[in-house]
Amino acid sequence: MLSAVVLLNASVAFSQEAPPPPPPTPPPGLPVDAGIVFLVVGALGLAGYYIKTINTKKASN
Repeated sequence: MLSAVVLLNASVAFSQEAPPPPPPTPPPGLPVDAGIVFLVVGALGLAGYYIKTINTKKASN
């Protein structure tokens, strides 16, 4: 009798489906969109600084 209960419990335990794997986590760091925005804003800032510096040098000559 006891062995039948053990076998029944073992078959129930093994018949359960395994839980699905967790979803993949995003890579660390900024998302691509935020990185692109950062690069564009940085490039515009450097271009504005360059144009301002060139205009100042032309005015001082």
